[in-house]
Amino acid sequence: MLVSAKEMLNIAKQNHYAVGQFNINNLEWTKAVLITAQKNHSPVILGVSEGAGKYMTGYKTVVGMVNGMLEELHITVPVALHLDHGSYEACLECIEAGFSSVMYDGSHGPIKENIENTTKLVALCREKGVSLESEVGAIGGEEDGIVGNGEFADPAECKAIADLGVDFLAAGIGNIHGQYPKNWPGLNFEVLDQIQKLTGSLPLVLHGGTGIPKEMIQEAISLGVSKINVNTECQLSFAEATRKYFESGKDLEGKGYDPRKIMKPGVDAIQATVEEKMMIFGSVDRA
Repeated sequence: MLVSAKEMLNIAKQNHYAVGQFNINNLEWTKAVLITAQKNHSPVILGVSEGAGKYMTGYKTVVGMVNGMLEELHITVPVALHLDHGSYEACLECIEAGFSSVMYDGSHGPIKENIENTTKLVALCREKGVSLESEVGAIGGEEDGIVGNGEFADPAECKAIADLGVDFLAAGIGNIHGQYPKNWPGLNFEVLDQIQKLTGSLPLVLHGGTGIPKEMIQEAISLGVSKINVNTECQLSFAEATRKYFESGKDLEGKGYDPRKIMKPGVDAIQATVEEKMMIFGSVDRA
């Protein structure tokens, strides 16, 4: 059974670890993340971007697939199904479809509009038992066509959004989607500390978890980050393992053309990446 992400993140904040959001793209991706979470006794958040939702034919399909896997794979750890970087309209669609958590990304518009839409979603999500994430300060890079220049969130604006009653808050602190450039200056912990002091017990979210050094991850957790998003790293692991399968000629051996055999190395690589991240985040044996 899907659960809201609110409780798992509140517990994570109180106990100084983070829960990973791992974005899913298809059945194999979802299965890999769920099996790894169960194996490691870790709570987990399945992230679905608007683009991935469309690729999987729609939000109702995603909900049906995930609920079926929870039952068939005998998953007992807490699992939230979360819309990632959703528009206001997409949030409404996902709530109706059965998602247990949504993110409203109003960071690209005026703060007034962000506050207005967040206020409406807070009321709806409370009524439906769905957790709500909001964002202040656009995250850098590109994800599914959403481009951010990379901003440092205004701590005062973060407090204004937090005071509306959101369950967790994403704030730009120099993090980006995708691969980090070699000259990346790192996370701005001074800004994060200011946000943490103004938002109190509210769990904070770090987007763009791929490629951030372990030491920075742990420092961010110490300053209130309780949810860390990972997407690109799983994609890179999958691509590298799949490339090796073809380059070594495995597809030409026996029934190596079977799609289940073709995808297995990539799926194994996703599981290894997810497990490594869960260990770094400190969520292993927390469920």
